[in-house]
Amino acid sequence: MGESATRTAPQHGGTDDRAAGGRAGQMLSGLVVALGLVLFLAGFGWGAVVYRPYTVPTGSMSPTIEAGDRVLAQRVDGDEIRRGDVVVFKDPNWANAPVVKRVVAVGGDTVACCTEGMLTVNGKQIEEPYLPEGEPAESIAFPTVTVPEGRLFLLGDERHGSLDSTAHLQDAASGSVARSAVSGRVDAVVWPMNGLLERPTGFQALGSELSEPGPYQVIVYMILGGAVLVLLGAAYGPIAKRVGGTRGR
Repeated sequence: MGESATRTAPQHGGTDDRAAGGRAGQMLSGLVVALGLVLFLAGFGWGAVVYRPYTVPTGSMSPTIEAGDRVLAQRVDGDEIRRGDVVVFKDPNWANAPVVKRVVAVGGDTVACCTEGMLTVNGKQIEEPYLPEGEPAESIAFPTVTVPEGRLFLLGDERHGSLDSTAHLQDAASGSVARSAVSGRVDAVVWPMNGLLERPTGFQALGSELSEPGPYQVIVYMILGGAVLVLLGAAYGPIAKRVGGTRGR
């Protein structure tokens, strides 16, 4: 008779391990968050080591890169530059700031324009699909130039308004720039998010290899994948509690 007929309800509530998905689930979610953070931070760290950001101030590389676009340039040595690469360089004879142009010829090449509206390098006509549609390779023809060894001949993709090698033909180096002046090779346009630059295949007619893209895509996947893992791991607890609470009703 002294025993109460009222039984105390189990004190599980919403804070029990089982309601939150169990201890194993919590450990797994913690590991997912940790892995996500590692990928996220490693991606940013790798990107900071490999790439340098630049804002392109003019439209001389239009339509490939528009004025105001934000690009990532892979830190490379000038000796790694190939024909067709878009590079960042600084030459006091050109400007007191970094300049972005496309390499169309390297040391030892002969370059001229125009033959049937096309640029010629070493006597071969070069397909340039990156130029504005319907535009010739140059608005004003220029004579054959032999590029000195160790130097690069550069043009903008917007040939009508680009102050490039053709504007410096009277210089001692015939408008060319030293390979050592290059500080980076543009790999991607990140704002707006246009992604990787296409490697132009027209220069393969010269028997030259194209440069390989940098690790931009891998880095992006690491950062995005890490962010997704962090969000999924962090969401596990609240979702498990809600599911557990629904089952307990």
